[in-house]
Amino acid sequence: MKIKIQVFLLGLLFLLSCSKIAKENESGSFKVPVDYYTLENGLKVILSQDKTAPTIVIAVYYNIGFRIEPKDRTGFAHLFEHMMFQGSRNLGKMEFVKLIQQNGGVLNGSTRFDFTNYFEIVPSHKLETILWAEADRMKGLAITQDNLANQQGVVKNEVKVNVLNKPYGGFPWLDMPQYANENWYNAHNFYGDLEDLDSANLEDVQSFFSTYYSPNNAALSIVGDFETEEAKEWINKYFGGIPSVDLPKRPDISEPRQEIEKKFTKDDSLATKPATAVAYKMPERNTPEYYAMGLLDQILVQGNNSLLTQKLVKENGYTSNVNGGINYLGNMFNYNGPMVWMFNCTYDATTSEDSLIYSIDQVLAEVEKGVNQEMIDNAIVKIRSELYDDLGNYFGMGRADLLCSFALFDNDPARINQIEKEFKQITPKIMNKTVKEFLRKSNRTILTVNPLGSSQVSSTKL
Repeated sequence: MKIKIQVFLLGLLFLLSCSKIAKENESGSFKVPVDYYTLENGLKVILSQDKTAPTIVIAVYYNIGFRIEPKDRTGFAHLFEHMMFQGSRNLGKMEFVKLIQQNGGVLNGSTRFDFTNYFEIVPSHKLETILWAEADRMKGLAITQDNLANQQGVVKNEVKVNVLNKPYGGFPWLDMPQYANENWYNAHNFYGDLEDLDSANLEDVQSFFSTYYSPNNAALSIVGDFETEEAKEWINKYFGGIPSVDLPKRPDISEPRQEIEKKFTKDDSLATKPATAVAYKMPERNTPEYYAMGLLDQILVQGNNSLLTQKLVKENGYTSNVNGGINYLGNMFNYNGPMVWMFNCTYDATTSEDSLIYSIDQVLAEVEKGVNQEMIDNAIVKIRSELYDDLGNYFGMGRADLLCSFALFDNDPARINQIEKEFKQITPKIMNKTVKEFLRKSNRTILTVNPLGSSQVSSTKL
């Protein structure tokens, strides 16, 4: 979602680590090594060895994103992303950050729909030190009134800077879920209402930490240069004694089938051009239709040869760029619930929204005539390239991300090695069935930003 803390790089060693992200097997498909097990306290552990360079990624994912935060505590998931850097039992305020920096590493944290994550990339000989530090803050966070008040202010300022006082702030990643979805869990302001953030007290924060930051609600992945048995010994030593908790029942986050096309306009006094986002609700995750939508995303919006880019940019000249994808806060694999496939663009005021939508409908009408095998094959080539980019992203963090996501959501991180196979099983029949059900007009939501606040048909969701 954002870069909160980013320190200096390890330099050439990290560049070397990017050179080999996965091993090719005899069939030409990638094969990521996956050693998966669960500690007695429920912590999911995934080890993926790669001795290309003497570096390691340590990632801890907690199964609490802003989607299922309590109804009267919006913004809590994000608030905790900040609180986790404020100190723990044996590390004072910001000492966790200093520890990584002084060992030549980088670190970050983010809040997504279905998880909050923390990761570090360090020289491999520092693995034990970082495991100790991560376990220390999982055992006990420094929850004090001073830390809470300080981070409430930081988060509120972030909302003002990134959303309220910024042109197109929150458009469309923060806006669209609130318009397209019906279920509160998928449709509330994920950044949080300022009143909720102000009213949070220490008891609320302690309860949230005790509930969601437990080992049986988390996954730990290590990617890079390590010795397996040594790593397992350290993981058990530092994390094994942390008690599990009784987790609350996961709320119902399902969405009803959308039956009517929805259109909204949002006034933005800071924007200089109109902008439009178009979203279609996605098929259920891991179904054939879900993978078909991944290929349709490639055909329609990804790359200069995508059909919508060809139409809106090169043929009509309405915009200079069409942005789009599945899950604007990540990728099509690291979420666990309802999602939209979306694309958006800005355009000159001389172009009408009706003209833009008319052109979009022309493209979709061509797709509705039928997707053939050649289109599927070309899309698979593109998505394979994208997947390799994801796996090597940020010195191996992309691989750690998929391993943790598949462990948390599917209890099966080895799914990482099945992704390519799933796409290759998609046929023109499945593609056309998916187009008919999920690219119908009654399944879409259109949100337009009206610049300079001149519209009389405004929405005030944020």
